Amino acid sequence: MNRSGHADLPLHYGTVPPWLAKRMASLGRAITEAVLVEYGKSVMIQRLSDPLWFQSLGAVMGMDWHSSGITTSVVGALKRAINPISKELGIYVCGGRGKHSRNTPNELMQVAEKTGLDGHELVRSSKLSAKVDNTAVQDGYSIYLHSFFVTDEGEWAVVQQGMNDATGYARRYHWHSQAFDDFLKEPHTSVIGSNQGSILNLTAAEADDTKAGILSLKDEKPAEIVREAQRYVLMPEHHEVMAKDVDLKRLGSVLALAHNTDLKSFDELLLLQGVGPRTLQSLTLVSEVIHGTPSRFTDPARFSFAHGGKDGHPFPVPLKTYDDTLSILRTALDRAKIGHTDKVKAIKSLTNVAQHIEKDFQPNANFEAVIEKERAESYKYGGMTVNGPARPPKGPVKSQLSLFV
Repeated sequence: MNRSGHADLPLHYGTVPPWLAKRMASLGRAITEAVLVEYGKSVMIQRLSDPLWFQSLGAVMGMDWHSSGITTSVVGALKRAINPISKELGIYVCGGRGKHSRNTPNELMQVAEKTGLDGHELVRSSKLSAKVDNTAVQDGYSIYLHSFFVTDEGEWAVVQQGMNDATGYARRYHWHSQAFDDFLKEPHTSVIGSNQGSILNLTAAEADDTKAGILSLKDEKPAEIVREAQRYVLMPEHHEVMAKDVDLKRLGSVLALAHNTDLKSFDELLLLQGVGPRTLQSLTLVSEVIHGTPSRFTDPARFSFAHGGKDGHPFPVPLKTYDDTLSILRTALDRAKIGHTDKVKAIKSLTNVAQHIEKDFQPNANFEAVIEKERAESYKYGGMTVNGPARPPKGPVKSQLSLFV
């Protein structure tokens, strides 16, 4: 079995506050519906099996951009959002953390009764994927979260997470049924480095195949190399969002689109006239989560600039902006159900326009100023963290604090 990839994440403790949990479920449902309408169930399952896309989804939802808590919160949000309408969407979410993980077999058998799928085979896949990552792969991580996403056609993805108390990191594993070969045939092909840290010893005799593989990269297509690189994600220990965590050119083009671009110059965006710059910024990043290609998710921290983070990094969650984004996306999806796809197309165009701007965009190095501006203005947009609402700044805020001036 070739896993889709895995991510190493610093452990974060605490719970998701109710004001964020409710919004995460709503946004998770809207993004899922948008992906299904535009690309279908198979693509949604494939994206869930991509560790970078999954991390970007959690960041755009307002979770801490790099923490282990993204896994539990995103899985929980999607389960609450999708399962009530699973029959309509054709996707079911089973499992979760702790006792919910242990209940996965029962939930899969219930799904089988509703869909006609082979429940015993689904349970077997669930148990074997957990067994491989918990026992066959001796990397020091004990699985405590196991989730199983499955379509009514039988395609599935597993997202599960283990904990290493000694290192203070959690490791998330992703599986995709379409990559299935044999559960016990080379299960480590997507694991890079030793289980004690990010160590790669190319001088060891056992590294001959690795060195040969490096030499073969010159013959590989760029898309293939990107896909292989995405199999392993190591998130940094620092909590704050730093410039090195973000592709500044990509972020700068989003900010430029939201704050500096005349929408009249882009016909496909005319329907979004009247949407405020801050909401347009969030909508653009949500649009990319829905429509972006795999190579666009190499910097998940960038997506935290949609709705901030519950701990205030890079800035407090702007609840008014979050709700405006949800309202616009929900309205567009509801209109599309009755044949009016204009707003859905306009939201999709945000990704294309941002990438068009990105081609010739040259960001300056004022990244910290962007965050300072967002934090200073957070109170205007209902900014909230686990510690309470954002307050107006005590002193004057510099003008033109941006990445695109």
